Amino acid sequence: MTIEYDYCIVGGGIVGVATALALVTRFPGAGVVLVEKEAELGRHQTGHNSGVIHSGIYYAPGSLKAKLCAEGERRTKEFCREHAIAFEERGKLIVATSPVEEQRLDALADRAKLNNIATEALTKDSIAEREPNISGTKALFVPAAAIVDYLEVLARMADTFVARGGTLLLNSAVHGLAEDTEAVRVQLGDRAFRAKKLIACAGLQSDRLARLAGLKPTHQIVPFRGEYYRLRSERAGLCNSMIYPVPDPDLPFLGIHLTPMIDGRLTVGPNAVLGFSREGYPKFSFSIPDVATYATFPGFWRTIAANFKSGVTEMMDSVFKQRYLRACQKYCPSLEIEDLQPMSAGIRAQAVAADGSLIHDFLFLESARQLHVCNAPSPAATSAMPIADMIVDRLQAAA
Repeated sequence: MTIEYDYCIVGGGIVGVATALALVTRFPGAGVVLVEKEAELGRHQTGHNSGVIHSGIYYAPGSLKAKLCAEGERRTKEFCREHAIAFEERGKLIVATSPVEEQRLDALADRAKLNNIATEALTKDSIAEREPNISGTKALFVPAAAIVDYLEVLARMADTFVARGGTLLLNSAVHGLAEDTEAVRVQLGDRAFRAKKLIACAGLQSDRLARLAGLKPTHQIVPFRGEYYRLRSERAGLCNSMIYPVPDPDLPFLGIHLTPMIDGRLTVGPNAVLGFSREGYPKFSFSIPDVATYATFPGFWRTIAANFKSGVTEMMDSVFKQRYLRACQKYCPSLEIEDLQPMSAGIRAQAVAADGSLIHDFLFLESARQLHVCNAPSPAATSAMPIADMIVDRLQAAA
């Protein structure tokens, strides 16, 4: 006899687990199963991020991302307090090092006011007073930004999900999805079950899972590696706050930054280079199927053409450690090449449209009984709980 569930969530990253928890919380007694192909939760994007609880200073006032991030910051901290998870409000120092960056910093300060985010403007002298090892002409300090171990947050979410009656299936790759008028049949190797509703939060594999379900995404997931270095333990006290450069509005990523970790390490990164494997974390990992998938997608080549100069710069910084160091020395001149120690990379699932544009907003694909989250933009870890509520709201509205 085939097992029946009310809801199935595919994907054990923080968005998937938060969605599973939101379902058992909103619908007590419902049969909810969470399916993850790996032996552990959070093995991919959740387990390879920089551990920052963001404040939302970068996002357009009134935008969905700004609202979700503000609520996510508050709720993540509340969840940590409730479950005795350590987090530290170190604050974020966004440092300008040129007149052009000072103008961009002023625009960020205006945006922070509109987003009701508390900030403190710092001069060159007050930067040196707050962070003696950091050099800049002007800075903006965001005290609410914090650090946490998102794998610990994820684990407590999963524990709470199971305690409230949810079912967790690890080592359970989805091999088939078949929807009829009443349910979705989920095939896991030689096992199968049916769910009245399926929610896919598959991150790096989201487009492939959508196609497996019979949907027709017009976008493509392209992996971008974010390469980090860990600073030598002797330099772990180099800064107290998170140190960020002023973002370039023409580039899709925030730039290389210094981030204290909750375990006492200090990391620097990430850059953003084209990945040749969706789940290959060692440097020079290469997957023929992954490369072939995006290389045959016309939108990929349009993206490369539009971002060729910055792409070459990022690739050179990846290959030549000295170039990477110079990007860090822009605001932390005392760093030396031997300070940069190896550390695992992260891989970002970047959704690319057919016209070559990078998709920075939420992207959903739906059928009568399925909802596929094909893009959950950064900062998805900070915003995971309100994103989950938004997903459940969407399910209810479609019912």
